[in-house]
Amino acid sequence: MKRTERHHLKENEFAEWLLGAKHWYEANSRTVGYIGIAAALALVAVMGTLAFRQSAAGKASSALAGALAVAEAPVLPPAPAEAGKPPVQRPGTFPTDRARLEAALPMLLAVAEAYPGSDAGIMARYRAAAALVAVGRTQDGIQRYKEVVEKGRGAYQSMARLGIAEAHMMSGQYDQAIASFKEVESLKSEDVPVDGVLMQIGRAYRLAGKTDDAKKTFKRLVDEFPQSPYAPAARREADGV
Repeated sequence: MKRTERHHLKENEFAEWLLGAKHWYEANSRTVGYIGIAAALALVAVMGTLAFRQSAAGKASSALAGALAVAEAPVLPPAPAEAGKPPVQRPGTFPTDRARLEAALPMLLAVAEAYPGSDAGIMARYRAAAALVAVGRTQDGIQRYKEVVEKGRGAYQSMARLGIAEAHMMSGQYDQAIASFKEVESLKSEDVPVDGVLMQIGRAYRLAGKTDDAKKTFKRLVDEFPQSPYAPAARREADGV
């Protein structure tokens, strides 16, 4: 077939397709209009959702920054009293770490509840959990840590699991602490140093009076991680058990 004939055939095929498309549009113009409107509405909805998320993320970050400013404020003694007046706490400071945490807690929890799924909300919940444990409200702290495990992801989940184990150990619940540390170790997460977890498992065993298990765990740490910064302490712990 000559090139010119093939060219004419292609032109005719395109012309027939274009004509068919024109007839289809004329027969379905109302449907096409509805589809166009629906597509436009969908686009507006998507853009609105993205704008809302960006706005919410900005508000969440701002709220978290305010809470962290309190949680990380300086701890200083009150300013010396003037004659006949009581000591005055310097603005933006707290007399004790506990006072600072007690002031930050409601702010952190408010961010966590207002923005539960956002990174800012998850971080606020994690910091609130740590603060609760630090002020002695261990069970409340463990519950907040569990919520981070449920709602968070990646490093937040790993650190929250560690927080649960540490909270159990601080409150003398050594069997629960051992079980929690072992769960963290079994996950083989890159976010958590295994040698550090083994060190804590060994200490929990020792505190629980399970000296054989403690010695085995410390030995495992030294054997598997001889260059670990925890290795010297593990050797000392193993010798002292």
